[in-house]
Parts: sequence; structure tokens; C-alpha cells
Amino acid sequence: MSDEIALMSATELVAAYRARHLSPVEATRAAFDRIRALDAKVNAFCFLDEEGALAAARASEARWQIGRPQGLVDGVPTSVKDILLVTGWPTLRGSKLIDRDQPWTEDAPVVARLKEHGAVLLGKTTTPEFGWKGVTDSALTGITRNPWDPERTPGGSSGGAAVAAALGMGALHLGTDGGGSIRIPAGFTGIYGLKASYGRVPAYPPSPFNPVAHVGPMTRTVADAALMLNVLAEPDARDANALPPAGRDWRLGLDGGVARWRIAYAETINGEPVEPEVAARVAEAVRHLEALGAEVEPVTLAMPNVGDVFAKHWLAGAAALLAQFTPEERSQIDPGLQNYAEIGARYSAVDFLNALKAREALTVQIHQLFERFDLLVTPTLPIVAFRAGMNAPDSGPYAGWTGWTPFSYPFNLTRHPAASLPVGFAQGLPVGLQLVGPAYREDKVLQASRALEAVLPIALPRLR
Repeated sequence: MSDEIALMSATELVAAYRARHLSPVEATRAAFDRIRALDAKVNAFCFLDEEGALAAARASEARWQIGRPQGLVDGVPTSVKDILLVTGWPTLRGSKLIDRDQPWTEDAPVVARLKEHGAVLLGKTTTPEFGWKGVTDSALTGITRNPWDPERTPGGSSGGAAVAAALGMGALHLGTDGGGSIRIPAGFTGIYGLKASYGRVPAYPPSPFNPVAHVGPMTRTVADAALMLNVLAEPDARDANALPPAGRDWRLGLDGGVARWRIAYAETINGEPVEPEVAARVAEAVRHLEALGAEVEPVTLAMPNVGDVFAKHWLAGAAALLAQFTPEERSQIDPGLQNYAEIGARYSAVDFLNALKAREALTVQIHQLFERFDLLVTPTLPIVAFRAGMNAPDSGPYAGWTGWTPFSYPFNLTRHPAASLPVGFAQGLPVGLQLVGPAYREDKVLQASRALEAVLPIALPRLR
């Protein structure tokens, strides 16, 4: 029974609380039961606060008993990626250089909104050092593993959040995405992850990778992501780049389907190779969209120099991040991040300004694509999860970081909303479909995701 409760969606939990069929205390205990049973095998959490969570759950239970819930997710077990601030909890960002023994007196905007809506915060999920790469391991917390095969990576940098979601260690999970860090682990672990339009979800303090950085939901259902977005997208004055409040409920229209939509289908971007079995699962998902009434048109999507443009944004951020540390401290940081920061430090102001202009051109290119189409779909990743403890496959066309993540980071540059939805398996491991929407149209991404989810239900791993 505990497992059944742990695997309930946030939407189901809230309905059960309202009907008084279930208590937030029961749901919170079920989440911790799953963590105790499974986390030693996958290493999804780096900090837990069971006492605090149960106290919050008891307070939520009292509110539900008198029919006065505090908000949209009152009593829902939730995790926070260890990049985001939580009052009273250490935020170590996967690094040994962050002093654990300091006052932790501030909540990130998304954490503040979740607390205001009554969410029960369980603990912090793992991240690579400073969230720098597309897998999840660090000298501080060790290797996080894929629940479908613990010898494989779950991806990153929100790998702990993805694993926690897949295994029922909470219903709602906060991730961050500076180049695919929500969508990559969502794709590798078979959950749903949404990178909303840049600025939709307020962020503070600004990420070192701020021009491409996003915060968003990672869940087991599309409806839960829409529910969570309602909470996360509420305004916060600390984000200078925040969009105006949308003034809408992202759950409305979720089941509207895709009939008569025009959908662009890019089998790849810039001709990057895709493993045949992955490509086959993506193509099958596209045929489902056609069966649902959409008009799908294959497109050739070339985004000139997109890797170089992204590198100048991201590596400059890495250089700025490491500049705050002494040479001795920098020598203790993940060598891969050190290397990227050294490259970023060599870029000139002119290099960066030219990259900004190139980014504008890429953004306009995608804006113009959406003058003809309601949605763009691509693979989330060209491969399935590779061996844990590695930064990339060790040979072949996917050996470099951007070599195995060529479909995610372009949309950090263009700032369009994008999500990963599982659409089957290759080699026994999940395959993700990326759905990209017009600027500020998270509703289209969510609606199309829900239409596919209805015919391709999200499967969950059976780790024991």
C-alpha cells in the first residue's frame, strides 16, 4: 500500500486529500519509505529532512481536515535540486568548496512559491558540481544511477530529481536547465520534464549561466507538470528577467488534443546522427500525432554554428563562476569544469557580443518556423543512457558533450518552451521525444504532451 501511495501523482494526491481518502502524513511517510528502500541503489538524494517534512505534512493534514488547503499543492511530497536555496538547508551545489556551516536564510523563488502553496519538502537531490554537465556525479556526492539500469547514467544535471521522480520518491521535483539539464535526464529515465520559456519561472540568485538558465518541473505525469507550473510561475521581484505573469491556469485546455495542428518533425538538427532504434521510437510517436489528427510535415532543421554560439554563452558563464575561487580552490573543482572555464576566460567581449547577435538570428529563425507550425518535435537525445560515471560515450560520434546532446541546448539559446516526454524503449532503456513550442506557448507544449501521454502512457521502472 505504501508503494501505491508513493506512486500516486500530485493531482491524484490532492484529490484524495480533498475527499479525505488519504492524509498528507501518509503520503509523506510513503515517500520516505521509498527513499529508504531504493535510494542506496541510485543515490538520488544528498540531503533529507524527514522531521521537517513530517511536521509540514501534519500541518497540511490539519488544513485539509477543516477544508482549508493552503494552496494548489498542499501536502504534496516534493524535492528540490541542490542548486536551489532553501532556508535552513545547506545548498552545496555538488561541491566540496561550499561551506556547509553558514546561515542559510533565503528561499529561491520556486521554493518560496512551493512553500506558500503548502508543498511538503523532502530534501535535496543530487547534481554534478555547480550543475555543469549532462550527467550526475560529483566528488561530494558520488555517482547517481539510472533506475532502469543502475550501471547507466540518468543524465544530468538534474539527474537526482529525475531518478526521484521515476521511483516515487515524491510526486513533484524541481530541476534546472542550462543546456538540457531537465530534458536530458527526463529522456534517459523516462519521466516528463518541462523547460518553460526563459523568464516564465522566476530564478534567484542568478545562475552563472543566466542567459541560458531555466528552472522547471520534473514529474511522472503531464498534468502534474502543468499543476506545478502554476505554482512556479508566480511572480518574484528578485528576477530581473522574469516575464509578466501569464494570468492563466496551465491545466486549462490540457486535454484539447492536436487535431488540425501543423507539426514540424525534425528527425535531427544539423544532420547529427541518431541511433536507429531511437529514431524508430521517435518516428512511431510522430505517427501517433498524425493518428490524433495532426498534420505532420518533415523539416530539415539547420541551425548554423549553434554549438559555437552556445559555447560562448555557457563557457563564459563557467569562467565567471570559477573566477570567484582562488587558484588553490579551483584546483579542487571537477577537471572538466576547470577546462571549460579556462576556454571561456579566453573569449573577448567582442566574441561574446558576436555570439549574442548570432543567438538573435537563431531565435528569429525558430520564431519564423512557428509562423507555419504549432509545434516542433525532435528526439530529446540521439542515444539511450550510457555507462554511469562517464561524461559522454567513450567513442564514436557522441563522444563530446555537445556531441550527445545536440537537440536540447539550441532551445536554451532561443528561449522557446521545450519538454521531454517518454515514447518507448530502445535497448530496454527509455527514449524521449522533445516537443518545442512557440515563444511563451507552454500551453501548446503541455497540450501536445498530454495528447501523446494518453496513447503512450508513461512507464515506470521496477527497481527492487
